[in-house]
Amino acid sequence: MPPAATVPELLAAGAPDAVAVQGAGGRDATYAGLRAAVDALAGQLRGAGIAANDRVALVLPNGPSMAAAFLAAATASTAAPLNPRYREEELTLSFEELGVRVAVATPGAEGIPALPGIRRLDLQGDGLDLTLTENGAPVAAAPGPPPSPDDVALVLQTSGTTARPKTVPLTHANLGVSAANIAESLALTAADRCLMVMPLFHIHGLIAGLLAPLSAGGAVACPGDFNAFRFFEWLDAFEPTWYTAVPTMHQLVLSRASRHADTLARANLRFVRSSSAPLPPVVLERIEETFGAPMIEAYGMTEATHQMAAQPLPPGLRKPGSVGRATGIEIAILDPAGDPLPPGGRGEVSIRGASVTAGYEANPEANADAFTDAGWFRTGDEGELDEDGYLFLTGRLKELINRGGEKVAPREVEEVILRHPAVRQAVCFALPHATLGEDVAAAVIRNEGAELGEAAVRDLCGEYLAPFKVPRTVVFVDEIPVGPTGKLQRIGLAERLGLP
Repeated sequence: MPPAATVPELLAAGAPDAVAVQGAGGRDATYAGLRAAVDALAGQLRGAGIAANDRVALVLPNGPSMAAAFLAAATASTAAPLNPRYREEELTLSFEELGVRVAVATPGAEGIPALPGIRRLDLQGDGLDLTLTENGAPVAAAPGPPPSPDDVALVLQTSGTTARPKTVPLTHANLGVSAANIAESLALTAADRCLMVMPLFHIHGLIAGLLAPLSAGGAVACPGDFNAFRFFEWLDAFEPTWYTAVPTMHQLVLSRASRHADTLARANLRFVRSSSAPLPPVVLERIEETFGAPMIEAYGMTEATHQMAAQPLPPGLRKPGSVGRATGIEIAILDPAGDPLPPGGRGEVSIRGASVTAGYEANPEANADAFTDAGWFRTGDEGELDEDGYLFLTGRLKELINRGGEKVAPREVEEVILRHPAVRQAVCFALPHATLGEDVAAAVIRNEGAELGEAAVRDLCGEYLAPFKVPRTVVFVDEIPVGPTGKLQRIGLAERLGLP
């Protein structure tokens, strides 16, 4: 089947009486019910004066209502999902940068900025029995044309760390192609059910967790925001065939697994998926041991409408250390001049294809830096392709630590530290240095009750790494600061940890 050209076309894949979305408390919605809810909310957005390509901010928690609101906003206009934990100042900045015309929130939600020209609508109801209200009164619905493939369905902001975030517009065609690529790579069918633990304001959750299974006519369980203490309860209640998460979430799941042997014995996952950050090999091994299912590591980013490459399902060949092969797009390794390198050559991972954004919004300087004359988008990641087309990532170019001219990839150091049985989590990052420019540092979270000192960490690294890669500073913390989606953000971490 060709990819869906628009979001409504994607939603047409499911049988009317098949379960599409599930929520907490056993509330199931069929595809017929989901399509009706989306159509009704889209009509109300049009009644509020919203048209194609207008921006609708969604400041909502995870759940079936957020899923329906996103699909409706993408159908009638352009969805701009934002983290509901943002402070008012952060939302104000995002509203202004995204050109928001309507903000949708839960009734009584505080911190939603009241800005000139932006209407606030409240999403009332439960499950998919939903309506939009303004000042307590339901918004009248209005008809409107269906979206076209070139209309912008979704805008997201990149998680900038050293500069202002960039706005990434993604069309209906981008979303349809990416959802189809992911569904094909995972062999998704109507029999599959995804347990949604990723936030629906992030490209990973929106495309891999929501649109990909819906494009195959499958079901999505949306019990709420991720909670490691309730994960195994959800595993029992929804009986998913798979879930997808970032590595930090997988590590939290592993930390609770020993308490839920009975649930694990009943679980019947076909596979587990990981993306949005490098997956430490030890976490991959422990997930596979815990669930008795293969771990599929995928490589994605917002500008590619999420997935670019993925490891194949068994019995396909999985190469340790690789993020797999391209899924529906082209991948090349470019040298500094922008020319493709042969297999084995190390350079910047670059992509092009139907799921790649046409460019950042209102940012010609960023577009000039990101796109080559041949149409390649530079990801900012360093890596190499082997003879079989498997991609091996060696680090984020801007996250590489330059220690007096010697380059250190943080991921390499982290994987060594994580081998220690007393370590639950580790992140390597650059620490400013007066003479070297940058030195290597690491933040470590010990397992509960474990004893581990700085010298032991350095000794372990010294066994496997060159001396210049061994962290000179090791700090033990109870929590490592992460971004809003749970991704480790190495850039600026020294400052956030209060290190000199």
